[in-house]
Amino acid sequence: MKAKRSEKLFRSFDVWKRIQSPKGVQRYRCFEDLASRKFCVQSSDFYRNPVTLQAVSELEKQFIELLIEQSPFERSGGFSSIEAAIEDHDRIIEE
Repeated sequence: MKAKRSEKLFRSFDVWKRIQSPKGVQRYRCFEDLASRKFCVQSSDFYRNPVTLQAVSELEKQFIELLIEQSPFERSGGFSSIEAAIEDHDRIIEE
């Protein structure tokens, strides 16, 4: 199916950060708007051992549900770099 010109195209990708205390990782669920070349972080997930398939499945389901509900750029705005988008996301979740 061909996308209509009014429909925005996004590229999704993940950025990972290792966390020392408590030991684990943070997964940033990122998007790039292909037209504007702006970046955003829709959400981030935290993983600690033991990692279960059920937990990973639930986080993936939430990621898709959020994307269906609202454009990630409407949710968090657009930034000129992924680093700036991650910094803004971290600031908001720490508030």
